[in-house]
Amino acid sequence: MRTRLTLWPGQKGTRRLQNKYGERLVCVRYRYDAVRRRRYKTVELIEEETVWLPDPAEVVQIRVEWGEVELARQVKQAGGVWKSEAKVWELPLAEVMALGLESRVVGDEKSI
Repeated sequence: MRTRLTLWPGQKGTRRLQNKYGERLVCVRYRYDAVRRRRYKTVELIEEETVWLPDPAEVVQIRVEWGEVELARQVKQAGGVWKSEAKVWELPLAEVMALGLESRVVGDEKSI
């Protein structure tokens, strides 16, 4: 099966489901099965919400743009390691938060 379209709440095609599921609706996906010649409409819902605190020792990747020399120095002084293949700095999450760089985290960690 292949997902061809993902719609977010409020977009055309999601309003009826948004009325049904309310704030629990995360997205609507249209998946296609070429073998069975079927289209499936699936929904992603929030089932439970709890408090989560990230592990401050976890190493995350942050992006520092070319020319931000002073910021790069601060990251390096805080223990950051440059990863040239990905063009990102790796730094413990506690240091990222201390420097106020949460918005620069790349990858799955954007929900800090």
